[in-house]
Amino acid sequence: MVDLPPLTSDLLWAILRDEISDEVANGLVWQGLGYRWDSHSQQWQTGEVAEDWRKDYPEPPNFIESRPATVKLTRSIPQTHKQLLKEELGFKGYTLDELVPRKTRRATLVNWLLSYRKNLGEAVTDDEVTSLPES
Repeated sequence: MVDLPPLTSDLLWAILRDEISDEVANGLVWQGLGYRWDSHSQQWQTGEVAEDWRKDYPEPPNFIESRPATVKLTRSIPQTHKQLLKEELGFKGYTLDELVPRKTRRATLVNWLLSYRKNLGEAVTDDEVTSLPES
């Protein structure tokens, strides 16, 4: 299993700076959406995934490679949380020469993770660790 690091501000910045692998960045969102890897069956379990996500994505999507999945993720962020990148991280955005799909999709993942954390009312803890299947 590949361990997922704690959801800290430093980690979120590392995702924005493309210092964290796509697997880990995606895995944090998959975890939040309810996808769970069953190492016994070697399959994704979707019992905790919302029906609209489960229907469109029976297996977790690669948000960094899939524009439709990222659009759906963006639309799932409540309007009141759309500015969390600025409000909580002080992220000022990318420069014009940095505006490429890979980076903007990573920013969407981070904004979704901030919204997810805020919705749960969770404090950032350094001992929270989850896992993903090994590649």
